[in-house]
Amino acid sequence: MSNINISLPGSMKVFIEEQVAEGGYSSVSEYLQELIVQHQKRKMQEKIEELLITGLESGETIEVNDEWWQQKRTHLIDLMHQEN
Repeated sequence: MSNINISLPGSMKVFIEEQVAEGGYSSVSEYLQELIVQHQKRKMQEKIEELLITGLESGETIEVNDEWWQQKRTHLIDLMHQEN
């Protein structure tokens, strides 16, 4: 693993230490890694939604239901994982 040094105001440091203690994390590093993973997931979800909307706007009109959306999400997630 690589190391990154960051500077934080004292209030943020206290907040992070509280979150580590309250959240059952073993270290500040573990807590920050979890925040980054959550952010990555949010960004991926945003990208998936963007691709779905682009796809909808590019083709013929079709009926869309919950099952259709789930199939499309699954397909796009599979495609994104293949790219990485």
